[in-house]
Amino acid sequence: MITEYESPLNSRYSSKEMKELFSPMKKFTTWRKLWIALAEAEMELGIDIIDQEQIDDMKANVDTIDFEYAKEMEKKSRHDVMAHIHTFGHAAPKAMPIIHLGATSCYVGDNTDLIIYKDALTHISEQLLAVISKLKEFALEYKALPTLGYTHFQPAQLVTVGKRATLWLNELYMDYEEIRFVIDNLKMRGVKGTTGTQESFLNLFNGDHEKVKRLNEIVCIKMGFDSSYPVTGQTYSRKVESRILNTLSQIAQSAYKFSNDLRLLQNLKEIEEPFEKNQIGSSAMAYKRNPMRSERISSLARYVIINSLNPAMTASTQWFERTLDDSANRRISIPEAFLATDAVLRIYNNILSGLVVYENVIKKHIMEEIPFMATEKILMEAVKRGGDRQELHEKIRLLSIEASKQVKEEGKENDLIKRISNDPDFNLNNSEITSILEPKNFIGRSKEQVEEYITEFIDPILTKDNKFEKRL
Repeated sequence: MITEYESPLNSRYSSKEMKELFSPMKKFTTWRKLWIALAEAEMELGIDIIDQEQIDDMKANVDTIDFEYAKEMEKKSRHDVMAHIHTFGHAAPKAMPIIHLGATSCYVGDNTDLIIYKDALTHISEQLLAVISKLKEFALEYKALPTLGYTHFQPAQLVTVGKRATLWLNELYMDYEEIRFVIDNLKMRGVKGTTGTQESFLNLFNGDHEKVKRLNEIVCIKMGFDSSYPVTGQTYSRKVESRILNTLSQIAQSAYKFSNDLRLLQNLKEIEEPFEKNQIGSSAMAYKRNPMRSERISSLARYVIINSLNPAMTASTQWFERTLDDSANRRISIPEAFLATDAVLRIYNNILSGLVVYENVIKKHIMEEIPFMATEKILMEAVKRGGDRQELHEKIRLLSIEASKQVKEEGKENDLIKRISNDPDFNLNNSEITSILEPKNFIGRSKEQVEEYITEFIDPILTKDNKFEKRL
Protein backbone atom coordinates (compact mmCIF):
# COMPACT_ATOMS: atom_id res chain seq x y z
CA MET A 1 0.00 0.00 0.00
CA ILE A 2 1.35 3.42 -1.00
CA THR A 3 0.59 5.88 1.79
CA GLU A 4 2.98 8.74 0.98
CA TYR A 5 2.90 11.35 -1.78
CA GLU A 6 4.88 10.50 -4.90
CA SER A 7 5.56 12.99 -7.67
CA PRO A 8 3.63 12.05 -10.84
CA LEU A 9 6.67 13.16 -12.82
CA ASN A 10 8.52 10.28 -11.21
CA SER A 11 5.77 7.67 -11.16
CA ARG A 12 3.94 8.39 -14.44
CA TYR A 13 5.70 10.59 -16.94
CA SER A 14 9.49 10.80 -17.04
CA SER A 15 11.94 8.27 -18.44
CA LYS A 16 14.12 5.88 -16.47
CA GLU A 17 17.23 7.61 -17.82
CA MET A 18 16.19 11.05 -16.60
CA LYS A 19 15.11 9.77 -13.20
CA GLU A 20 18.47 8.05 -12.77
CA LEU A 21 20.33 11.28 -13.56
CA PHE A 22 18.64 13.02 -10.63
CA SER A 23 18.77 10.05 -8.29
CA PRO A 24 20.59 10.06 -4.93
CA MET A 25 22.93 7.38 -6.29
CA LYS A 26 24.04 9.58 -9.19
CA LYS A 27 24.43 12.59 -6.91
CA PHE A 28 26.49 10.97 -4.20
CA THR A 29 28.69 8.82 -6.44
CA THR A 30 29.53 12.03 -8.30
CA TRP A 31 30.43 13.68 -4.98
CA ARG A 32 32.83 10.80 -4.37
CA LYS A 33 34.34 11.08 -7.85
CA LEU A 34 34.93 14.78 -7.20
CA TRP A 35 36.67 14.01 -3.92
CA ILE A 36 38.85 11.48 -5.72
CA ALA A 37 39.69 13.95 -8.50
CA LEU A 38 40.62 16.60 -5.93
CA ALA A 39 42.84 14.25 -3.92
CA GLU A 40 44.54 12.92 -7.07
CA ALA A 41 45.22 16.44 -8.33
CA GLU A 42 46.56 17.56 -4.96
CA MET A 43 48.85 14.51 -4.81
CA GLU A 44 50.06 15.13 -8.38
CA LEU A 45 50.92 18.70 -7.44
CA GLY A 46 53.06 17.62 -4.49
CA ILE A 47 50.84 17.37 -1.41
CA ASP A 48 52.76 14.55 0.27
CA ILE A 49 50.19 13.75 2.97
CA ILE A 50 48.14 12.03 0.26
CA ASP A 51 49.29 8.66 -1.07
CA GLN A 52 48.13 6.22 -3.75
CA GLU A 53 46.80 3.76 -1.21
CA GLN A 54 44.29 6.35 -0.04
CA ILE A 55 43.27 7.12 -3.63
CA ASP A 56 42.81 3.42 -4.34
CA ASP A 57 40.72 3.00 -1.19
CA MET A 58 38.38 5.78 -2.37
CA LYS A 59 38.15 4.42 -5.91
CA ALA A 60 37.24 0.97 -4.62
CA ASN A 61 34.31 2.42 -2.68
CA VAL A 62 32.71 4.89 -5.09
CA ASP A 63 29.49 2.88 -5.30
CA THR A 64 29.37 1.42 -1.78
CA ILE A 65 27.15 4.08 -0.24
CA ASP A 66 25.53 3.26 3.08
CA PHE A 67 22.52 5.55 2.86
CA GLU A 68 21.27 4.62 6.33
CA TYR A 69 24.62 5.55 7.87
CA ALA A 70 24.59 8.84 5.93
CA LYS A 71 21.10 9.53 7.22
CA GLU A 72 22.24 8.98 10.80
CA MET A 73 25.27 11.22 10.33
CA GLU A 74 23.18 14.01 8.81
CA LYS A 75 20.73 13.79 11.70
CA LYS A 76 23.65 14.38 14.04
CA SER A 77 25.48 17.08 12.11
CA ARG A 78 22.55 18.75 10.31
CA HIS A 79 24.93 19.01 7.33
CA ASP A 80 24.57 16.80 4.29
CA VAL A 81 28.12 17.19 2.95
CA MET A 82 29.76 16.43 6.30
CA ALA A 83 27.45 13.43 6.66
CA HIS A 84 28.66 12.03 3.35
CA ILE A 85 32.30 12.81 4.08
CA HIS A 86 31.99 10.60 7.15
CA THR A 87 30.02 7.99 5.20
CA PHE A 88 32.74 7.86 2.53
CA GLY A 89 35.43 7.71 5.20
CA HIS A 90 33.54 4.93 6.94
CA ALA A 91 33.70 2.92 3.69
CA ALA A 92 37.28 3.99 2.85
CA PRO A 93 38.95 4.52 6.26
CA LYS A 94 42.48 4.90 4.88
CA ALA A 95 41.35 7.98 2.96
CA MET A 96 39.31 9.54 5.76
CA PRO A 97 42.03 12.04 6.84
CA ILE A 98 42.31 13.64 3.39
CA ILE A 99 38.77 13.57 1.97
CA HIS A 100 37.55 17.09 1.05
CA LEU A 101 40.99 18.61 1.74
CA GLY A 102 40.78 22.39 1.26
CA ALA A 103 37.27 22.23 -0.22
CA THR A 104 33.95 23.79 0.68
CA SER A 105 30.55 22.11 0.46
CA CYS A 106 29.86 23.79 -2.88
CA TYR A 107 32.89 22.04 -4.35
CA VAL A 108 30.91 18.81 -4.43
CA GLY A 109 27.41 20.32 -4.45
CA ASP A 110 27.73 22.84 -7.26
CA ASN A 111 30.11 20.86 -9.42
CA THR A 112 27.89 17.78 -9.18
CA ASP A 113 24.86 19.81 -10.18
CA LEU A 114 26.66 21.12 -13.27
CA ILE A 115 27.82 17.62 -14.23
CA ILE A 116 24.27 16.29 -13.93
CA TYR A 117 22.80 19.27 -15.80
CA LYS A 118 25.20 18.68 -18.67
CA ASP A 119 24.21 15.01 -18.88
CA ALA A 120 20.51 15.89 -18.61
CA LEU A 121 20.75 18.60 -21.28
CA THR A 122 22.51 16.12 -23.56
CA HIS A 123 19.72 13.61 -22.98
CA ILE A 124 17.10 16.28 -23.79
CA SER A 125 18.98 17.33 -26.94
CA GLU A 126 19.00 13.73 -28.16
CA GLN A 127 15.27 13.42 -27.51
CA LEU A 128 14.76 16.70 -29.33
CA LEU A 129 16.59 15.35 -32.35
CA ALA A 130 14.47 12.20 -32.28
CA VAL A 131 11.31 14.32 -32.44
CA ILE A 132 12.82 16.51 -35.17
CA SER A 133 13.64 13.40 -37.20
CA LYS A 134 10.08 12.05 -37.04
CA LEU A 135 8.54 15.42 -37.75
CA LYS A 136 10.84 15.79 -40.74
CA GLU A 137 9.52 12.52 -42.20
CA PHE A 138 5.94 13.66 -41.64
CA ALA A 139 6.61 16.99 -43.36
CA LEU A 140 8.14 15.26 -46.37
CA GLU A 141 5.31 12.75 -46.64
CA TYR A 142 2.68 15.48 -46.78
CA LYS A 143 4.73 18.26 -48.39
CA ALA A 144 2.33 18.55 -51.35
CA LEU A 145 -1.03 17.81 -49.67
CA PRO A 146 -3.06 21.04 -49.78
CA THR A 147 -4.88 22.14 -46.65
CA LEU A 148 -6.61 25.28 -45.45
CA GLY A 149 -4.30 27.77 -43.89
CA TYR A 150 -5.70 29.72 -40.96
CA THR A 151 -5.09 33.20 -39.62
CA HIS A 152 -7.02 34.13 -36.46
CA PHE A 153 -8.40 30.56 -36.82
CA GLN A 154 -10.32 31.82 -39.82
CA PRO A 155 -9.84 30.17 -43.23
CA ALA A 156 -7.04 31.87 -45.17
CA GLN A 157 -5.07 30.90 -48.26
CA LEU A 158 -4.01 27.31 -48.74
CA VAL A 159 -0.81 25.81 -47.43
CA THR A 160 0.13 22.13 -47.30
CA VAL A 161 0.08 19.75 -44.37
CA GLY A 162 3.85 19.37 -44.73
CA LYS A 163 4.42 23.13 -44.88
CA ARG A 164 2.49 23.58 -41.64
CA ALA A 165 4.64 20.85 -40.09
CA THR A 166 7.76 22.87 -40.95
CA LEU A 167 6.44 25.62 -38.68
CA TRP A 168 6.48 23.15 -35.78
CA LEU A 169 9.81 21.83 -37.00
CA ASN A 170 11.45 25.24 -37.21
CA GLU A 171 10.63 26.03 -33.59
CA LEU A 172 12.27 22.77 -32.52
CA TYR A 173 15.26 23.64 -34.70
CA MET A 174 15.58 26.95 -32.83
CA ASP A 175 15.38 25.04 -29.54
CA TYR A 176 18.11 22.67 -30.68
CA GLU A 177 20.39 25.59 -31.55
CA GLU A 178 19.77 27.05 -28.09
CA ILE A 179 20.32 23.85 -26.14
CA ARG A 180 23.55 23.12 -28.00
CA PHE A 181 24.78 26.62 -27.14
CA VAL A 182 23.96 26.07 -23.47
CA ILE A 183 25.68 22.65 -23.41
CA ASP A 184 28.76 23.92 -25.22
CA ASN A 185 29.12 26.88 -22.83
CA LEU A 186 28.43 25.04 -19.58
CA LYS A 187 31.48 25.06 -17.29
CA MET A 188 32.40 23.69 -13.87
CA ARG A 189 32.43 25.77 -10.72
CA GLY A 190 35.88 24.30 -10.23
CA VAL A 191 38.11 24.46 -7.16
CA LYS A 192 37.38 27.91 -5.76
CA GLY A 193 37.17 27.62 -1.96
CA THR A 194 34.69 29.02 0.51
CA THR A 195 34.00 32.45 -1.00
CA GLY A 196 35.54 31.87 -4.40
CA THR A 197 38.98 33.29 -3.58
CA GLN A 198 40.84 29.94 -3.44
CA GLU A 199 42.42 31.11 -0.16
CA SER A 200 42.35 27.64 1.44
CA PHE A 201 44.18 26.12 -1.51
CA LEU A 202 46.71 28.94 -1.55
CA ASN A 203 47.50 28.01 2.06
CA LEU A 204 47.67 24.33 1.15
CA PHE A 205 50.27 25.07 -1.55
CA ASN A 206 52.23 27.56 0.59
CA GLY A 207 51.32 30.58 -1.50
CA ASP A 208 52.06 29.01 -4.91
CA HIS A 209 49.47 30.67 -7.18
CA GLU A 210 50.42 28.64 -10.22
CA LYS A 211 49.78 25.35 -8.43
CA VAL A 212 46.38 26.59 -7.26
CA LYS A 213 45.49 27.52 -10.83
CA ARG A 214 46.79 24.18 -12.07
CA LEU A 215 44.77 22.32 -9.41
CA ASN A 216 41.60 23.89 -10.77
CA GLU A 217 42.50 22.95 -14.34
CA ILE A 218 43.38 19.34 -13.50
CA VAL A 219 40.14 18.70 -11.58
CA CYS A 220 38.05 20.15 -14.41
CA ILE A 221 39.75 17.90 -16.95
CA LYS A 222 39.37 14.84 -14.73
CA MET A 223 35.63 15.53 -14.51
CA GLY A 224 35.17 15.98 -18.24
CA PHE A 225 35.11 19.79 -18.55
CA ASP A 226 37.44 22.04 -20.48
CA SER A 227 37.22 24.91 -18.03
CA SER A 228 35.49 26.46 -15.03
CA TYR A 229 33.68 29.75 -14.56
CA PRO A 230 36.44 32.36 -14.21
CA VAL A 231 35.04 33.90 -11.02
CA THR A 232 32.52 32.65 -8.47
CA GLY A 233 31.35 33.41 -5.00
CA GLN A 234 30.74 30.42 -2.80
CA THR A 235 28.50 29.24 -5.65
CA TYR A 236 28.59 29.69 -9.39
CA SER A 237 26.17 32.36 -10.59
CA ARG A 238 22.60 31.10 -10.33
CA LYS A 239 21.94 32.79 -13.66
CA VAL A 240 23.41 29.60 -15.15
CA GLU A 241 20.34 27.73 -13.95
CA SER A 242 18.04 30.49 -15.17
CA ARG A 243 19.59 30.07 -18.62
CA ILE A 244 19.13 26.29 -18.47
CA LEU A 245 15.48 26.43 -17.46
CA ASN A 246 14.78 29.15 -20.03
CA THR A 247 16.03 26.68 -22.61
CA LEU A 248 13.73 23.97 -21.29
CA SER A 249 10.90 26.50 -21.28
CA GLN A 250 11.52 27.25 -24.95
CA ILE A 251 11.24 23.55 -25.78
CA ALA A 252 8.01 23.42 -23.78
CA GLN A 253 6.68 26.46 -25.66
CA SER A 254 7.32 24.74 -29.01
CA ALA A 255 5.66 21.53 -27.87
CA TYR A 256 2.73 23.48 -26.45
CA LYS A 257 2.20 25.19 -29.83
CA PHE A 258 2.21 21.81 -31.59
CA SER A 259 -0.19 20.27 -29.10
CA ASN A 260 -2.63 23.17 -29.37
CA ASP A 261 -2.59 23.03 -33.17
CA LEU A 262 -3.17 19.29 -33.10
CA ARG A 263 -6.08 19.64 -30.68
CA LEU A 264 -7.70 22.12 -33.07
CA LEU A 265 -7.03 19.85 -36.06
CA GLN A 266 -8.54 16.91 -34.21
CA ASN A 267 -11.67 18.97 -33.57
CA LEU A 268 -11.79 19.68 -37.32
CA LYS A 269 -11.37 15.92 -37.90
CA GLU A 270 -8.44 16.58 -40.24
CA ILE A 271 -5.57 15.07 -38.23
CA GLU A 272 -5.77 12.89 -35.11
CA GLU A 273 -3.27 11.71 -32.58
CA PRO A 274 -3.00 7.91 -32.18
CA PHE A 275 -5.97 6.22 -30.52
CA GLU A 276 -5.47 2.73 -29.12
CA LYS A 277 -7.86 -0.10 -29.94
CA ASN A 278 -9.08 -0.41 -26.33
CA GLN A 279 -8.60 3.23 -25.36
CA ILE A 280 -11.57 4.93 -23.66
CA GLY A 281 -12.12 8.58 -24.50
CA SER A 282 -14.78 9.30 -21.90
CA SER A 283 -16.34 7.39 -19.00
CA ALA A 284 -19.77 8.75 -20.02
CA MET A 285 -19.60 9.44 -23.76
CA ALA A 286 -18.40 6.22 -25.35
CA TYR A 287 -18.06 7.73 -28.83
CA LYS A 288 -15.44 10.32 -27.83
CA ARG A 289 -11.85 10.32 -29.06
CA ASN A 290 -10.27 12.94 -26.83
CA PRO A 291 -6.78 14.23 -27.74
CA MET A 292 -5.46 13.19 -24.34
CA ARG A 293 -1.79 12.94 -25.36
CA SER A 294 -1.76 16.43 -26.84
CA GLU A 295 -3.56 17.69 -23.76
CA ARG A 296 -0.91 16.08 -21.58
CA ILE A 297 1.80 17.89 -23.53
CA SER A 298 -0.05 21.16 -22.99
CA SER A 299 -0.41 20.47 -19.28
CA LEU A 300 3.20 19.49 -18.65
CA ALA A 301 4.58 22.19 -20.93
CA ARG A 302 2.67 24.82 -18.96
CA TYR A 303 4.36 23.50 -15.80
CA VAL A 304 7.84 23.82 -17.34
CA ILE A 305 7.16 27.35 -18.60
CA ILE A 306 5.98 28.53 -15.19
CA ASN A 307 8.79 26.66 -13.41
CA SER A 308 11.40 28.62 -15.35
CA LEU A 309 10.58 31.58 -13.09
CA ASN A 310 12.05 29.78 -10.07
CA PRO A 311 15.76 30.06 -10.98
CA ALA A 312 15.16 33.58 -12.26
CA MET A 313 13.94 34.59 -8.80
CA THR A 314 16.74 32.64 -7.13
CA ALA A 315 19.42 34.32 -9.25
CA SER A 316 18.05 37.77 -8.59
CA THR A 317 17.79 37.38 -4.80
CA GLN A 318 21.21 35.94 -3.93
CA TRP A 319 23.15 38.13 -1.47
CA PHE A 320 26.83 38.84 -2.10
CA GLU A 321 28.84 35.57 -2.26
CA ARG A 322 25.78 33.35 -1.50
CA THR A 323 22.73 32.77 0.65
CA LEU A 324 21.07 29.44 1.35
CA ASP A 325 17.57 30.44 0.26
CA ASP A 326 18.45 28.94 -3.11
CA SER A 327 18.90 25.39 -1.83
CA ALA A 328 15.43 24.01 -1.14
CA ASN A 329 13.99 25.66 -4.25
CA ARG A 330 16.73 24.30 -6.52
CA ARG A 331 16.30 20.75 -5.18
CA ILE A 332 12.70 20.79 -6.43
CA SER A 333 12.40 23.17 -9.37
CA ILE A 334 15.38 22.16 -11.50
CA PRO A 335 15.06 18.35 -11.46
CA GLU A 336 11.31 18.59 -12.01
CA ALA A 337 11.78 20.94 -14.98
CA PHE A 338 14.05 18.35 -16.56
CA LEU A 339 11.70 15.47 -15.75
CA ALA A 340 8.70 17.35 -17.17
CA THR A 341 10.55 18.38 -20.36
CA ASP A 342 11.67 14.79 -20.78
CA ALA A 343 8.04 13.68 -20.51
CA VAL A 344 6.85 16.32 -22.99
CA LEU A 345 9.32 15.15 -25.64
CA ARG A 346 8.50 11.50 -25.05
CA ILE A 347 4.80 12.18 -25.60
CA TYR A 348 5.56 14.37 -28.64
CA ASN A 349 7.56 11.52 -30.14
CA ASN A 350 4.80 9.03 -29.35
CA ILE A 351 2.19 11.17 -31.11
CA LEU A 352 4.34 11.55 -34.21
CA SER A 353 4.70 7.76 -34.36
CA GLY A 354 1.01 7.39 -35.19
CA LEU A 355 -0.49 10.62 -36.51
CA VAL A 356 -3.55 9.96 -38.69
CA VAL A 357 -4.26 12.33 -41.59
CA TYR A 358 -7.79 12.34 -43.04
CA GLU A 359 -7.22 13.59 -46.58
CA ASN A 360 -10.88 13.49 -47.65
CA VAL A 361 -11.97 15.66 -44.75
CA ILE A 362 -9.16 18.10 -45.52
CA LYS A 363 -10.27 18.28 -49.16
CA LYS A 364 -13.92 18.77 -48.13
CA HIS A 365 -12.96 21.76 -46.00
CA ILE A 366 -10.88 23.18 -48.84
CA MET A 367 -13.73 22.90 -51.32
CA GLU A 368 -16.07 24.69 -48.92
CA GLU A 369 -13.77 27.72 -48.87
CA ILE A 370 -11.84 27.69 -52.12
CA PRO A 371 -14.53 29.37 -54.24
CA PHE A 372 -13.87 32.61 -52.38
CA MET A 373 -10.10 32.17 -52.71
CA ALA A 374 -10.39 31.44 -56.43
CA THR A 375 -12.23 34.63 -57.34
CA GLU A 376 -9.04 36.52 -58.24
CA LYS A 377 -7.92 33.79 -60.62
CA ILE A 378 -11.42 33.61 -62.11
CA LEU A 379 -11.46 37.38 -62.52
CA MET A 380 -8.12 37.34 -64.37
CA GLU A 381 -9.24 34.54 -66.69
CA ALA A 382 -12.53 36.29 -67.47
CA VAL A 383 -10.72 39.56 -68.28
CA LYS A 384 -8.41 37.64 -70.65
CA ARG A 385 -11.56 36.58 -72.48
CA GLY A 386 -12.70 40.14 -73.02
CA GLY A 387 -14.51 41.00 -69.79
CA ASP A 388 -14.44 44.37 -68.05
CA ARG A 389 -12.31 44.03 -64.93
CA GLN A 390 -14.19 46.60 -62.82
CA GLU A 391 -17.66 45.33 -63.72
CA LEU A 392 -16.68 41.71 -63.08
CA HIS A 393 -15.04 42.62 -59.77
CA GLU A 394 -18.32 44.18 -58.59
CA LYS A 395 -20.27 41.15 -59.73
CA ILE A 396 -17.97 38.80 -57.82
CA ARG A 397 -18.37 40.95 -54.73
CA LEU A 398 -22.15 40.79 -54.87
CA LEU A 399 -22.25 37.08 -55.74
CA SER A 400 -19.85 36.31 -52.88
CA ILE A 401 -22.12 38.11 -50.40
CA GLU A 402 -25.11 36.08 -51.64
CA ALA A 403 -23.21 32.77 -51.44
CA SER A 404 -21.84 33.59 -47.99
CA LYS A 405 -25.35 34.42 -46.76
CA GLN A 406 -26.59 31.06 -48.02
CA VAL A 407 -23.81 29.23 -46.14
CA LYS A 408 -24.10 31.14 -42.86
CA GLU A 409 -27.81 31.86 -42.60
CA GLU A 410 -29.35 28.91 -44.39
CA GLY A 411 -26.74 26.22 -43.71
CA LYS A 412 -26.43 25.33 -47.37
CA GLU A 413 -23.36 24.61 -49.50
CA ASN A 414 -21.22 27.34 -50.99
CA ASP A 415 -22.62 27.78 -54.53
CA LEU A 416 -20.50 30.78 -55.58
CA ILE A 417 -18.93 28.86 -58.47
CA LYS A 418 -22.33 27.84 -59.80
CA ARG A 419 -23.48 31.48 -59.64
CA ILE A 420 -20.39 32.65 -61.54
CA SER A 421 -20.63 29.93 -64.20
CA ASN A 422 -24.29 30.83 -64.78
CA ASP A 423 -23.40 34.48 -65.45
CA PRO A 424 -22.62 34.95 -69.19
CA ASP A 425 -20.49 38.03 -68.53
CA PHE A 426 -17.71 35.80 -67.18
CA ASN A 427 -17.64 33.70 -70.35
CA LEU A 428 -16.55 30.61 -68.36
CA ASN A 429 -18.39 27.30 -68.11
CA ASN A 430 -18.51 25.13 -65.01
CA SER A 431 -15.76 22.70 -66.09
CA GLU A 432 -13.40 25.59 -66.89
CA ILE A 433 -13.98 27.14 -63.50
CA THR A 434 -13.64 23.75 -61.79
CA SER A 435 -10.18 23.34 -63.32
CA ILE A 436 -9.20 26.69 -61.80
CA LEU A 437 -10.34 25.38 -58.42
CA GLU A 438 -7.75 22.58 -58.31
CA PRO A 439 -6.25 22.99 -54.77
CA LYS A 440 -2.67 22.41 -55.89
CA ASN A 441 -2.92 25.66 -57.86
CA PHE A 442 -3.22 27.60 -54.60
CA ILE A 443 -0.31 26.31 -52.47
CA GLY A 444 2.40 28.58 -53.83
CA ARG A 445 5.89 27.25 -53.06
CA SER A 446 4.77 25.15 -50.09
CA LYS A 447 6.19 21.89 -51.46
CA GLU A 448 9.48 23.48 -52.49
CA GLN A 449 9.79 25.30 -49.17
CA VAL A 450 9.46 22.02 -47.28
CA GLU A 451 12.16 20.37 -49.38
CA GLU A 452 14.52 23.34 -49.22
CA TYR A 453 14.09 23.88 -45.48
CA ILE A 454 14.76 20.25 -44.61
CA THR A 455 17.76 20.01 -46.92
CA GLU A 456 19.35 23.26 -45.74
CA PHE A 457 18.57 23.20 -42.02
CA ILE A 458 17.27 19.89 -40.67
CA ASP A 459 19.37 17.30 -42.48
CA PRO A 460 22.68 18.91 -41.42
CA ILE A 461 21.90 18.68 -37.67
CA LEU A 462 20.58 15.11 -38.01
CA THR A 463 23.73 14.09 -39.86
CA LYS A 464 26.07 15.91 -37.48
CA ASP A 465 24.61 14.46 -34.28
CA ASN A 466 23.17 11.00 -34.85
CA LYS A 467 23.39 9.80 -31.23
CA PHE A 468 19.70 10.60 -30.85
CA GLU A 469 18.91 7.36 -32.70
CA LYS A 470 19.66 5.51 -29.47
CA ARG A 471 16.88 7.40 -27.70
CA LEU A 472 13.20 6.56 -27.49
